[in-house]
Amino acid sequence: MAEPTSDKPESAAAAPPQSTEAAPAAGDAAANPPNANGDGSSNRILNQEEIDSLLGFKDGRDGDSGRAGVQAIINSTLVSYERLPMLEIVFDRLVRLLSTSLRNFTSDNVEVSLDKITALRFGDYLNSIPLPAMLGVFKAEEWDNFGLMTVESSLIYSIVDVLLGGRRGQSQLRIEGRPYTTIERGLIERMIHVILNDLSAAFDPLASVTFRFDRLETNPRFASIARQANAVILGKFRVDMEDRGGKMELCLPYATLEPVRELLLQMFMGEKFGRDSIWETHLANELWQTDVEIEAVLDQVQMSLNDVLKLQVGSRILLNAHAESPVELRCGEASLFVGKMGRRDGNIAIQVENKAAKRKKSL
Repeated sequence: MAEPTSDKPESAAAAPPQSTEAAPAAGDAAANPPNANGDGSSNRILNQEEIDSLLGFKDGRDGDSGRAGVQAIINSTLVSYERLPMLEIVFDRLVRLLSTSLRNFTSDNVEVSLDKITALRFGDYLNSIPLPAMLGVFKAEEWDNFGLMTVESSLIYSIVDVLLGGRRGQSQLRIEGRPYTTIERGLIERMIHVILNDLSAAFDPLASVTFRFDRLETNPRFASIARQANAVILGKFRVDMEDRGGKMELCLPYATLEPVRELLLQMFMGEKFGRDSIWETHLANELWQTDVEIEAVLDQVQMSLNDVLKLQVGSRILLNAHAESPVELRCGEASLFVGKMGRRDGNIAIQVENKAAKRKKSL
């Protein structure tokens, strides 16, 4: 009788391990509930790269980070520079002017090219400026607003090397961790003056404006010309001097361009803003060869709609004219000449006598 009673405690003692094994399974089931399809599979968690892609955070300073995710929604209020077609023409004109001006300034073979034009927030641009760099703040006098010009360190040392007689073919000396000297700041300031004069000349066919140099900064926080969230147009230029060169960036807030926004919105064809002499000459030559129809009107009669509806084959319309009455020559709705009707070589002809008087349009 004692043996059966001894088996019951052993079975009861073996039961708790089974319950402890079932507890994690229950916890997993609570943490990962079955999905809507009922297959019991767990929900996948996004990794950091997918989260960054969703939010629109990407590495790089080319302005492409705001084209996807939440950043695309935030930046949707930015006006694309493509809606200002004349601005790209102004920058192209600036490139041509700078190529000549910088050659005269450096007495070296200089090539200037426009890399790209982008639209972004001013705060994002300040955070993307590679340091060390020089930032030239300038003011548009007639527009009463400011702009920003950034000269990267590679271009700074290249310009200084060229102006101080550095030899070609040598690797440029780049010293980091020290402030720019007075000589370097003075030489770059002279270059900025040259660029601003050409920028004024590039805008001249569109609107007369004077860009005046205001100050030179090395800390982006001291070069704030707009609010962090304000939209700006950024033009990136490349300056090459054979084996030397660097990049220069021109930042123009939309508030600065607002006085000439209507002019920047218009389309452009040709070298002269709004006019193309080659196209005008071609169009004029083609117009002279255009065939037009000319009508000879002997007289006009006003009739009521009721009389017009009563007209039939054989009906007669009496005209207040005779053989010697003047005939008016018209091209469409325009009256050209007045003459007399006659006959020549068996055909009815009109002899032009005078120009037709301009008719007043009836309301």
